[in-house]
Amino acid sequence: MLELVKKNIHMNRWKGNATSQITLDDDFIVPDSMDDVEQIILSSGEITMDSVKNQAERVVVRGKMDFTILYRGAEGGLCTLSGSINFEEPINVPGLDEKDLVSVTCDLEDLNAGIINSRKLSVKAIVTLQVKVETLCDVDAAVEVDTKPTSGDAPSIETFRKKVDVATVALHHKDTFRIKDTISLSGNKPNIDHILWNEMILRGVTTRPTNGKMMLDGELMGFIIYQGEGENAPVQWMEESIPFSGEIEVPDVTEDMVPVVTVRLIHKDIEAKPDSDGEMREIDVDAVLELDMKLYKEESMELLNDLYSTNRDLTLQTGEACFDKILTKNMSKCKIVEKITLEQADRILQICHSEGIVKIDDTEVKEDGLHVEGVLEVKILYMTSDDKQPIQCAVEDIPFHFLIEAPGINDSTICQLNSGLEQLSAVMIGGGNVEVKATISLDLLALQPVCEQIITGVTDSPMDLNKLQKLPGIVGYIVQPGDTLWKIAKKFHTTVDTIMNTNGLTESTIKPGDRLILVKEVS
Repeated sequence: MLELVKKNIHMNRWKGNATSQITLDDDFIVPDSMDDVEQIILSSGEITMDSVKNQAERVVVRGKMDFTILYRGAEGGLCTLSGSINFEEPINVPGLDEKDLVSVTCDLEDLNAGIINSRKLSVKAIVTLQVKVETLCDVDAAVEVDTKPTSGDAPSIETFRKKVDVATVALHHKDTFRIKDTISLSGNKPNIDHILWNEMILRGVTTRPTNGKMMLDGELMGFIIYQGEGENAPVQWMEESIPFSGEIEVPDVTEDMVPVVTVRLIHKDIEAKPDSDGEMREIDVDAVLELDMKLYKEESMELLNDLYSTNRDLTLQTGEACFDKILTKNMSKCKIVEKITLEQADRILQICHSEGIVKIDDTEVKEDGLHVEGVLEVKILYMTSDDKQPIQCAVEDIPFHFLIEAPGINDSTICQLNSGLEQLSAVMIGGGNVEVKATISLDLLALQPVCEQIITGVTDSPMDLNKLQKLPGIVGYIVQPGDTLWKIAKKFHTTVDTIMNTNGLTESTIKPGDRLILVKEVS
């Protein structure tokens, strides 16, 4: 009697993805308490997802876009208008099951604020929703055969094992990390009357797993425009870098796991407060980062790929199991140096702020690599000599392309790509030209699906002696293309060890044209 010893392999398999692009469009009335709109200077938006629900072969995403607009009023001052636009979008995902694991990312592709009239603004935005679907998969694969004789001799079993590297999702965990700091104004800056505009941007974020913890560090860039205190006080600005580092408790994580971590800024709060002398010269910064952590673990195992007996007839039940193995984990850096020309070049006093957004347009599998194409959208804020228009903004798209090395990649490879901005600088170089230098991080995890034959069941019966007697006792054999010692031994009712001993072979490698003596094995 034969029994298979099986191992359960629990995996998340990629099932597919879908992308939807929606347009948000609404008009907003300027409150009576605010000045008429003369010119829009800056606009920014953030996407928040409120819920993601699996339905019959579709995902319904509900959320909102919060926006802020900085404009110059008819009386020359700067004003800030905020609002939000809600959305609900069903996305068709063929084959989606309610039990599948769904992740959704939202990207604000474009935001455009326009003036309808002095008391009414239009806000238009393009939002891209990307759905990625994984399904839970359990595979019971035979790793050993156990012989339990019921009568007579135990079956003499020859086994062929195949080594398989399997990447399984060891854990999927979400958590938050809080950053709190206080920024003080430099001595040459006037006190704060009120904050007109603020931005926070993540730069150079890195994560790494250790035993029981996820380590995190990076930089939070804060930019503030504020109205100085006192009559006729000019508009002021300040930029500050806040480095951060810390750890998040993740009990089951180990340092040998392969991480895929997405870090997003989900909350920011900037508030002016008095210093110890009672003057408004300090700014409290409160930010919350969300970490979506997926950690893979590689396991090497030997699965039973084939077996036969020299004293019993075996009938195998086989199947196919597909696994993912880690092809490569590559953190690449793409450097950009570009010269751009700003309008109103003769009136620019200085650049006070620059920020960038990395947008991936296309990826294509090339030989031994993934070719990435995209744009770096750079927003440059600068001061002018025009008292009526002291702050202006320019937005430029800088295209880039980069080849991420990934030996062995092909069209079936599953690529998980995270992009980020590590460094950005914009410097005036004369003649209205600005030199932009940037470093873009491209973090690629490539998974390669591999399908292998597995044995799911086996039954044995007494050997057919007539069939065995028809086989010659000794055979001279010339190795054919595609032959292996295992195939030859199974076909001619012998064993690999017997063939090697008989022919004086020290290794199991053979090549077409080799001559072998085969002796039938009778147990």
